Amino acid sequence: MGDNVEIRECTTLEELAKCVELQRGVFALPDIEISPVRHLIVTKNAGGFTLGAFSGGELVGFVLSVPAFLRGERAFYSHMTGVRKDFQSRGVGAALKWAQRHRALAVGVRYVKWTFEPWKARNAFFNLEKLGAIVREYQPDYYGIDYDTVKNEDGPVGLASDRLFAEWDLESEKVRTLAVGEKFVETRRPTKRIEIPGDWSNFVKADPQAAVEEQLRVRREFESAFGDGLICAGFERDEDRPDYQLFKD
Repeated sequence: MGDNVEIRECTTLEELAKCVELQRGVFALPDIEISPVRHLIVTKNAGGFTLGAFSGGELVGFVLSVPAFLRGERAFYSHMTGVRKDFQSRGVGAALKWAQRHRALAVGVRYVKWTFEPWKARNAFFNLEKLGAIVREYQPDYYGIDYDTVKNEDGPVGLASDRLFAEWDLESEKVRTLAVGEKFVETRRPTKRIEIPGDWSNFVKADPQAAVEEQLRVRREFESAFGDGLICAGFERDEDRPDYQLFKD
């Protein structure tokens, strides 16, 4: 990672306020959906932390870690990871996540979890192949139907807010390999593959109704696979039809 970016905890009210400003620029959410400074302060006092990425003294990214439990063990819920648009694709997000791992292990926590959209190929590759997370759980309409993002001549089109739950075992073989900059080679053959569009954003713009149907197909396939006890532990990039790789537990 270039740009002389420093990763450290955000501790002052001013730094936490910068995290709120960055949310507005990165996520383009209405203010009611923005996590305020008060939320970040409460998280810190409950045992969580906010790590910031700073370049030239300016906040260019952050990751929020909320105390949680995963399968009966202490964990952190990675509620948000945001990077300023002019610093994206420079390794800042990855640096924040690896710093999150280091901090979690330092306080005796082995697991981190978060959610991501099933049809976003770039996020899927980052989470499963760059970080080494796995997925066991699919939640349909996690935040409710979204009628704000897509419209056509007939009016708003309701897209599902389905989410996959990433589980990051900070001491797994794959994660430890990736953490030291080495390539992990999967030797198992996938039991099942689930394809998604290569470019979800353009797919939605071109045919919103087809996007709704595609969401339902992906949901059905994941729910069936998880119902059969499979675990999603890989993602293969392809320009047209990338796919998730699922394995027997």
